[in-house]
Amino acid sequence: MPVQPPVHLVATGGTIASTGFPGPLAPARDGRALLADAGVVDDLPADVTAGVTVTDLATAGSFAMGWDDLRRLHAAVTAALEAGAEGVVVTHGTDTMEESAYGLDLLLDDRRPVVLTGAQRAADEPGADGPANLRTALTVAASPEVRGDGVLLCFDGEAFAARGVAKRHTLAAGAFGGPVVHRVLDGSVRRVARPLRRPALPLPAGEPPRVDVVAAHHGADGTLLRAAVAAGAGGVVLAAVGIGNASPDVIEAVGEAVDAGVTVLVASRVPEGPVSARYASGGAALLERGARLAGDLSPWQARILLGLVLAADPADHRALLDEHLS
Repeated sequence: MPVQPPVHLVATGGTIASTGFPGPLAPARDGRALLADAGVVDDLPADVTAGVTVTDLATAGSFAMGWDDLRRLHAAVTAALEAGAEGVVVTHGTDTMEESAYGLDLLLDDRRPVVLTGAQRAADEPGADGPANLRTALTVAASPEVRGDGVLLCFDGEAFAARGVAKRHTLAAGAFGGPVVHRVLDGSVRRVARPLRRPALPLPAGEPPRVDVVAAHHGADGTLLRAAVAAGAGGVVLAAVGIGNASPDVIEAVGEAVDAGVTVLVASRVPEGPVSARYASGGAALLERGARLAGDLSPWQARILLGLVLAADPADHRALLDEHLS
């Protein structure tokens, strides 16, 4: 059996590390326990598990994570790569995994695979899916076929590109949807597509400027958007209805925000498809008031992009958005 490259595991908590079923769950398993849980080590070939080193970064639910956690995660992944790991697996809560995956994808400039995974069922819950997801993630991270694909999210036998991946179900084992890059069948990594890679963004020196997500909806006015600006937001992502539309007062509030120096991106609350200036009194009016379209990014991933861009040199903001929204 060929020797697998060394893989590093960064454990951050989440459902995959949680116990307490059938009551309230809380993260309790560290990285080594995750490898050993439910026969994971026994089920994987010895040449895969023997090279796995571990960093226990956190024991948290991802619903409690923010920018500081992303910076710490980036530092842990970078340290593992600098120490010689040929791949990194991150165990993470599913609630905001899509944001952490995309944030890492925007910041890392390395061809070696970085793979996030987690679970929908707790470690002590019947039918726990964490062990299988971790096996899949380790297999993907150890595969030379994956080099150059950027950050991936592995779940239920599939590896998704970080950009565009989203949690689509609160309970189902196949929780995520988005651009599938690889499928793992019988321990073999099989390519489905090749993701488009963009240049990495600079790592912020500190906390990025505040970026709020404000939703458009039936009967919405501009109150919440104006409140975000009043709270000091440097950027706002409008989770628009449909293909990128909003009510007249929301559009007016967008114009006021732009005039005040706030960058506004327009994404859609619809799970799939891009936004467009298709309607004169909707998306086109938002563009006329100075907003920018976020393409096919979800509001949550658009917020990550905008925060990192606004943390860069102001002279580069427009060019960076052009590059990453194209």
